Amino acid sequence: SLRLICAKYINAENLGGSTMKVIVVGCTHAGTSAVKTILKENPGTEVTVYERNDNVSFLSCGIALYVGGVVKDPQGLFYSNPEELASLGANVNMQHDVTNIDTAAKTVSVKNLVTGEEIQDTYDKLVLTTGSWPIIPPIEGIKSKNVLLCKNYNQAKEIIARKDDKKKIVVVGGGYIGIELVEAFANDGKEVTLVDGLDRILNKYLDTEFTDILEDDLRAHGVKVQLNEMVKGFKDNEAGDITTVVTTGGEYDAELVILCVGFRPSTELVKGQVEMMGNGAIIVNDYMQTSLPDVYAAGDSCAVNYNPNGGHAYIPLATNAVRMGMLVGKNINGPKMKYRGTQSTSGLYLNGFNIGSTGVNSASAEAFGLETRSVILEDFYRPEFMPSNEKILMKLVYEVGTTRIVGAQLMSKYDITQSANTLSLAIQNKMTIEDLALVDFFFQPHFDRPWNYLNLLAQKALEQEAELAAK
Repeated sequence: SLRLICAKYINAENLGGSTMKVIVVGCTHAGTSAVKTILKENPGTEVTVYERNDNVSFLSCGIALYVGGVVKDPQGLFYSNPEELASLGANVNMQHDVTNIDTAAKTVSVKNLVTGEEIQDTYDKLVLTTGSWPIIPPIEGIKSKNVLLCKNYNQAKEIIARKDDKKKIVVVGGGYIGIELVEAFANDGKEVTLVDGLDRILNKYLDTEFTDILEDDLRAHGVKVQLNEMVKGFKDNEAGDITTVVTTGGEYDAELVILCVGFRPSTELVKGQVEMMGNGAIIVNDYMQTSLPDVYAAGDSCAVNYNPNGGHAYIPLATNAVRMGMLVGKNINGPKMKYRGTQSTSGLYLNGFNIGSTGVNSASAEAFGLETRSVILEDFYRPEFMPSNEKILMKLVYEVGTTRIVGAQLMSKYDITQSANTLSLAIQNKMTIEDLALVDFFFQPHFDRPWNYLNLLAQKALEQEAELAAK
């Protein structure tokens, strides 16, 4: 088409007469999003993908739903495939492992994991969407066949294949993935033990007012919750069918152990070549460029621009990944659309509780260099004359001095999780507690009250500030 010919001509002009060649390393969420956007918005660009796995776009956040039987067909956890990307014009190379990147020479070394063949390829622009990998602590017995990781499709399949005839399961790690697996296993009738080295679950997202309730609820569902216990090692019995998890507080027998202690960015290929955080997360600017302008990065391999404190943070979430990947595509031919940053907004469903959080909590604020105050409020979501109702537990965290909103948490048996998105927008737009107290929300008795519960939460913060100012 004329449009395609013109696009090729423009790209050729930009690159001194040759078509722009982009190599994308890794293709899960950020990579898939980047490839699609590059091809859509930059026709004529040559896009080559190297992915070491045999699949793309797997939603690991759905593993617990698959384990719990909510999702029957795991193929539903994929939203793209290599064939779709190829049909859009990408040169897709699955089961190809990039073994070396030389950003000075603009070359990548690649090994075909099926044939063993090794090649070298060149690029004009490089996109690093290499993702993350579960943290594997160097402790005794970690290589036991009964100790499994939970990140990609193949690991999910192994958990599914091995869980049915198992009765005792230990989950190590009380983050979102760990907690969701605990719920799924418990609902499946397993004897579940949750082990975490911290003093509470979900500490990155929620404060104690919320986690205390959720921990008690897990215990009420038969889960042994062992907190403040660091894992020292794993010991298999002679038959190899039982693994004892040895912690600083006790020993727990299991037929299956799932390790969910967090993720680290997979960025070894460019270590020392681009600017990174201390943990190896690549730092990008507002247009997804690394410290090398022709090298872009997105997703779990990156630090995000964190709006609550205006700095960088490592927050591996699929939402961040697809957004950053899209921006790579928008900006691959030059700065066009700025990254708005993130608030690390997330939601969780656990044993009937709907939970939403965004920004910092009271416990994490200091680590991000913020001095904060908070208010907590429990109230009904709609008028008490309605035939049924539910209470919402809410917390608002705001900066001392500016009263800028920097975090919030909500929990209820009623689905209030979309309010976490509302509060995320408040943080992104630097709204104050006074702004939120007076926001125009609709009133209809089926849904809320004349003052929406978010108005009431912010008004309580205003009252707190007025009382402090009067002292």
